[in-house]
Amino acid sequence: MAKQAKKTGGPKKPSIKKFGGEIAKKTPWRIVHGNLAIPAGRPATIEKLFKAIGEKIPYEFLKDVKKYFVEEQIPSVGVYIAHDSMGYPRYIGRGNIFSRLDARRKAQVLELAYFSFFIVFHKPHEREIETIMIRAAGPLLDFNNKKIRNDIQPADVRDFEPGTIYIERKYTRGQKKVLKKTKKKGA
Repeated sequence: MAKQAKKTGGPKKPSIKKFGGEIAKKTPWRIVHGNLAIPAGRPATIEKLFKAIGEKIPYEFLKDVKKYFVEEQIPSVGVYIAHDSMGYPRYIGRGNIFSRLDARRKAQVLELAYFSFFIVFHKPHEREIETIMIRAAGPLLDFNNKKIRNDIQPADVRDFEPGTIYIERKYTRGQKKVLKKTKKKGA
């Protein structure tokens, strides 16, 4: 019988939630804040991607969360998602999170129930994160954008940052030709 190889590494230990306090409470929800701490045995030198995150927070708390960000001097520019009552994403964008989410809610007051946000440490990554989210949720979103493809054709790889290595499929006989309509003489 062959010896089993000794396992090295293993699954990454999850972060430890350190409770910071309550932001607001409205029945049946309570919104809290805290920090994610590095668990024992995980290198502290790993660069973090996100500065702050919030997922599927009821829209009634938008002003409360904004107030907390202002008081704590947390930047409020990043990627945001507006969700319907079933939790499905209906709009994804980037920019000033709270003003954009407030405007989106006013435009679709009966449809939107929750919001999510992701604030990154390095602003250039915002566009890439937004692009990935839009492509993943494409058919569910309520806007038409070049980043969404609801067919088997890929979207444009140029939506990602310069310097990124990309892999792309092409037709074997060159790019698919687009036929142009020609004007008839004398028409």
